[in-house]
Amino acid sequence: MQTATFRTEPFTCPSCVKKIENTLPKKDGVASAEVKFNASKVNVEFDENKTTASTIADLITGLGYPVLSTKIS
Repeated sequence: MQTATFRTEPFTCPSCVKKIENTLPKKDGVASAEVKFNASKVNVEFDENKTTASTIADLITGLGYPVLSTKIS
């Protein structure tokens, strides 16, 4: 398992949080997703054998929240 932190443009409402937190775990390989509303960050734990940080970043961007940077730990 790997953890990635995606920095996005600032979120504007709590529904942004729900949209991301409800959508990402449906992706095969994503174990959990947590949005830090005030920090404009999304922490995602994922199985690197099933998906990549790049794929998850594309998913977040596709939801309407452009990813500005990614940090993998």
